[in-house]
Amino acid sequence: MAKTISTALRQSGPLPGFGLTLGLSLAWLGLIVLLPLAALVWRAAGLGLDGWWLVLSDERVLLALKLSFGTALAAALFNSFAGTLIAWVLVRYRFPGRGIADAVVDLPFALPTAVAGIALTALYAGNGWIGQYLEPLGLKVAYAPLGIVVALVFIGLPFTVRTVQPVLEALHREHEEASASLGAGRVTTFIRVLLPQLLPAMVTGFSLAFARGVGEYGSVIFIAGNLPYVSEIAPLLIVIRLEEFNYDGATAVATLMLAVSFVLLFAINLLERRLARGQAR
Repeated sequence: MAKTISTALRQSGPLPGFGLTLGLSLAWLGLIVLLPLAALVWRAAGLGLDGWWLVLSDERVLLALKLSFGTALAAALFNSFAGTLIAWVLVRYRFPGRGIADAVVDLPFALPTAVAGIALTALYAGNGWIGQYLEPLGLKVAYAPLGIVVALVFIGLPFTVRTVQPVLEALHREHEEASASLGAGRVTTFIRVLLPQLLPAMVTGFSLAFARGVGEYGSVIFIAGNLPYVSEIAPLLIVIRLEEFNYDGATAVATLMLAVSFVLLFAINLLERRLARGQAR
């Protein structure tokens, strides 16, 4: 009897009503995600070649896109390593205040992005607590592209920590002990034994932090300075075009961001799946 029930569950799945749940899932996905994106693409398709050439030949647009994707990439790369290190400390060590440190990681999720931007600007401005020591050294953070990277690191760090942390908790110490018994040092053990198991999670955290950073607006506009051709991000340029009632220009910039983001995230997802398959083997 139990075997019959187990076989039935494997065939139908643990939840009843597969057809209904699948239909509702696809309907919500279409209404919430696909329909707005399709409307954006449809509107952009009506610009024509002249309209697209006008956008693509605008140096301000190209520099804003380059800045948004470049700073998001730099912040996501930094968060991949910093987030892994923080997750390692939270999982492998016990120390006073560990619970508080673990909770602090999630603060950027709860803190309004505008508040984060104001706080970072106050810290890294020329007269701020940190900026007053950095600017005499020639390191300008606030009102410069570096400030954008700092803001994106702040809002993207929890993604990498919370992605890597469960994987670290699931790793067995036996693998490390076996490596040590064979004479491998700590660095060799990490590179040859632990890193291959952590890499898929690190790539996932990187993609989440990168996706969040590309479209980030609230925490960036306060610390960036918003200087055209220097520190103006693409989301801000979209808002400016909308305020100018230039809906075609805003649509074109948004569509370019969508297309580049889709290509990059698709490539990252392919890499993540390949790493996961390699780990399974």
